[in-house]
Amino acid sequence: MTESLTVTDPRPATLPQATLPDAQTVTEVRHWTDTLFSFRVTRPASLRFRSGEFVMIGLPGDNGKPLLRAYSIASPNWDDGLEFYSIKVPDGPLTSRLQHIQPGDQMILRPKPVGTLVHDALLPGKRLWFLATGTGIAPFASLMRDPETYEKYDSVIMMHTCRERAELEYGRQVVENLRADELIGEMVEGKLHYYPTTTRETSDRMGRITDNLSSGKVFADLGLPEMNATEDRAMVCGSLAFNIDVKAVLESYGLTEGANSDPREYVVEKAFVGEGI
Repeated sequence: MTESLTVTDPRPATLPQATLPDAQTVTEVRHWTDTLFSFRVTRPASLRFRSGEFVMIGLPGDNGKPLLRAYSIASPNWDDGLEFYSIKVPDGPLTSRLQHIQPGDQMILRPKPVGTLVHDALLPGKRLWFLATGTGIAPFASLMRDPETYEKYDSVIMMHTCRERAELEYGRQVVENLRADELIGEMVEGKLHYYPTTTRETSDRMGRITDNLSSGKVFADLGLPEMNATEDRAMVCGSLAFNIDVKAVLESYGLTEGANSDPREYVVEKAFVGEGI
């Protein structure tokens, strides 16, 4: 497994003053693999968001104009900072530069959160499924750390699939730290089911999310009943192809897609930051 490297700001009391429009200061950077990293930035005092939403963040482009992309906020709404989880794309317009940020650097953050992966977009249910590939776990890192999630549901299932085990490490640590958290640890106990799988490297659990749902393997492994529209709710975040495939599986179980204005049994985030960014 690839060693992760964390860099924190040794001078939090002397952070530079904002010079960019909507500027925030990077406070921590962690490189999980050669292709994945997370970072934390200061939170605007006026920013209010629902766990699971995303904002536009970025850096000034070569032409001086802001180069912005949609990034899900990985930290919960009660956190005093903002966390993000990103892929590194060598020739990506933004991430080719974003991956080199250091504590103390500034970046642009437009404080206008939006998104469909929020509790209000789902009808009440018994079980909540988080279905993600790669960095699509980011909004669920936020929702898993929100007490409201466990107040609303008896069971919360986090299915996360990547090609290799090292790519699962970010999510694994989120879950591990959550269970030991003083604020929410007791709420999580017995409710949160973590189901990571790989598709390329051999691991304890393998297979695509769609296959493990369609075959019923995940239900058998976790001792849960087969998914149904009366009790199960789902949120989906991944590549466009993944979203389409998962939607077909969920609808085969009778679930219908909802939105903020029309709550139903499942929702999909269409602004996920994917490859080529």
